[in-house]
Amino acid sequence: MSAHPPLGRPVFDPVDRNPALAALRAAVQRQDWAAVAYGFDALPHEQERPAASWVVTETAGAEEFLGRVVAHRPHDPLARTLLADRYIQIGWEIRSGSRAEHVSKDQFREFHACLRRAEALLIDVCAEYPTFGLAWFHRLATARGLELGQSEARRRYDRLSEYHPHHYPAQAALLQKLCPKWGGSWEAAHGFAWDATVNAPAGSPNGALVALAQMEQWLELAGGTANEAKAYLRDPAQHARLRDAAARSVLHPAARDSPQAVGAHSAFAAVHSVAGRHAEAAPHFRALGNHAHEFPWSYVKGGAEAAFVRNRDIALAQG
Repeated sequence: MSAHPPLGRPVFDPVDRNPALAALRAAVQRQDWAAVAYGFDALPHEQERPAASWVVTETAGAEEFLGRVVAHRPHDPLARTLLADRYIQIGWEIRSGSRAEHVSKDQFREFHACLRRAEALLIDVCAEYPTFGLAWFHRLATARGLELGQSEARRRYDRLSEYHPHHYPAQAALLQKLCPKWGGSWEAAHGFAWDATVNAPAGSPNGALVALAQMEQWLELAGGTANEAKAYLRDPAQHARLRDAAARSVLHPAARDSPQAVGAHSAFAAVHSVAGRHAEAAPHFRALGNHAHEFPWSYVKGGAEAAFVRNRDIALAQG
């Protein structure tokens, strides 16, 4: 993210930012399992595997290809995990992103059926390969969707972090479960976000969990009055914690460009923008350039792309 072309439309698709993921998507489209497996083996960090898994499993019809691979390679942990992720993707598409009260009984039934199929595959992988982080990561999604409870979600996260500490995508996934909308509490969500921030290595993206937790609470408050929601983000204590988190993570001298840094800068930029602190959002927008992560910009009125561009223009003019 160090050099950018003239600013234009944000690039949300990670495939467009990462040649390795583009090659992986092409391998899935031509149903080349050897190339898919090679693509995962070539990833330098465990934390890049969730994004790679999404590239495979967001492809329509991937379950047929992956099902054939599993039939021929029934003990392959990657093949089974990717097939499970595809079932999870299908399930969430059926459920939709609506609040529970707007999801029909039929949608819930099919949603849970897909997640149970995924869970059966993942249980076996985790039993046979307990250090296989990607399977534990996806079990956080099944725990949330099947409403298995806070303690079970934490157990799964703890098993993953035992082998892969400071796993930012897993922490972001657990943070969702810790929010009140999934049976948690704001105390648990903010506490986890801060603990993960202070325990992570300096310059890592984990500090963005503080920004994500604040965005989640802002979104809930915005369901009441906009003034109350903005006042929450402008609270001096919240502001101070956000600044501290950024200083420990993506604004720290040890910070380096990474796929996770795109999501982290996007989170900090979104919170500062919604709070009206455009000058403080500017360093994050400068780091991003035309790169962006749709989440949490999808929470902002007007849609992710319009919200990102509008606030980036204001921030760079002020900052």
